[in-house]
Amino acid sequence: LPPRHMDSVVRIVEALESTDHDFTGTVPELARALGGCSTPGCRAVLGEPPDVPPAPRTLSREQWLLFTQLLHQDAAAPERGVVLAPDGSTVALGPLLAGIEVGLKRAAGWPFPTVEPPIDALYAVTITEVLGTSFLLARDGAGNRTTLGPDGCWDDVDDPQNYTLLGPPSPIPDAVANGAMDGVLLGAHLAQAPVPLADLLRGYYGTDNGTEKERPPSSYRRQDFGVLTGPGKLEEEVAAMLRVLRVLPPTQELLEDVGPEEVVAIARQAAQDFTEVYVECPAIVPRCMWGARPYRGTPKPLTLPLGSVYIHHTFIPSAPCRTFTACAGDMRAMQRFHQDTRGWDDIGYSFVVGSDGYLYQGRGWHWVGAHTKGYNSKGYGVSYVGDFSATLPDPDAIALVRDRLLPCAVRTGRLHRNYTLRGHRQMGRTDCPGNSLFHEIETWHGFK
Repeated sequence: LPPRHMDSVVRIVEALESTDHDFTGTVPELARALGGCSTPGCRAVLGEPPDVPPAPRTLSREQWLLFTQLLHQDAAAPERGVVLAPDGSTVALGPLLAGIEVGLKRAAGWPFPTVEPPIDALYAVTITEVLGTSFLLARDGAGNRTTLGPDGCWDDVDDPQNYTLLGPPSPIPDAVANGAMDGVLLGAHLAQAPVPLADLLRGYYGTDNGTEKERPPSSYRRQDFGVLTGPGKLEEEVAAMLRVLRVLPPTQELLEDVGPEEVVAIARQAAQDFTEVYVECPAIVPRCMWGARPYRGTPKPLTLPLGSVYIHHTFIPSAPCRTFTACAGDMRAMQRFHQDTRGWDDIGYSFVVGSDGYLYQGRGWHWVGAHTKGYNSKGYGVSYVGDFSATLPDPDAIALVRDRLLPCAVRTGRLHRNYTLRGHRQMGRTDCPGNSLFHEIETWHGFK
């Protein structure tokens, strides 16, 4: 089959949108016929799915098989309906195409069925039904760990075929959250300005090597979704969706013993946790996605929360990395240098900051690093890719650590509220993190 990559999806969409296509309707409607949005809430908003048409002649047998597999929803294995995007993130196609269908129907003035209480169709088909249901089922469980995540990794980022979750699945693994946020953003865009779907996806994800020069819009999804959707809006829509599910025959039983106050409490918790995990906290690329070698020996655990953060720059590589491919390559080069030349157990940093909008996991949250001699067990080492002696990282890359990673680490109990932030040069004989970056971090919260 073609790789499970967004490039493959764009080519399928382009073939289906070509003038000689032999099926009626839109690509998102075809996706729904194949099972892409078949839940009770989705049916209430968009109606019964169309019948599955014969395989369109414009697609090869392999393309049709791939598209069919990606849209066949399996609640027990939501990771099967996902593809790898050029920015290194993984996206579920079901909620993405459902949001796009709502956007196209709004632009065409399609009369959505009236449901009570009124719900926002765009949020209903992308995020609020799955989010409300997930928290409803887990209301006796242990917070967002049972209801959101995890991330996962591909067997081969050049020819992605199999995606494996990094922990027990929830109804909303990271790929479903990404697909839902993208569905909301692209659906809202299409409602205002309809464009061919292949062009929309190509521009948003930077497919066909469109990310070689700069970040694609998809790498801003967390910020853009946060701007469009405040926690108040999300909470309101989850609560409304749960009230709708209470009257739909397939889900009545699920909510028969849930009172109005509990519905409000579930919606508040769901919106709060989703916003914290996917909007306020930054995305961190796991080790298996950038191609990390194994740790040598046995890692030493950190005792959390920690009291310090040490800011570094890599110096070499000296140029910031602006794409997933470049940043992943830099991570592998640094790990080789740290393990083979310096003789360390692993890449030394806790986290590395790309200029592609993503953080990259080094030793991570839980293991002692090798970044700040004498202080490795006392704090996290966070390093910017590049030489920042005379220039600054991009404003986005500065904000990624200052405004997102550090507050997130405090909220999630990994960093003390009154943590201390220092540059590497304050702890040893080095120019790191470069004069420009050092003067910048002097203005940050916690700098001593």
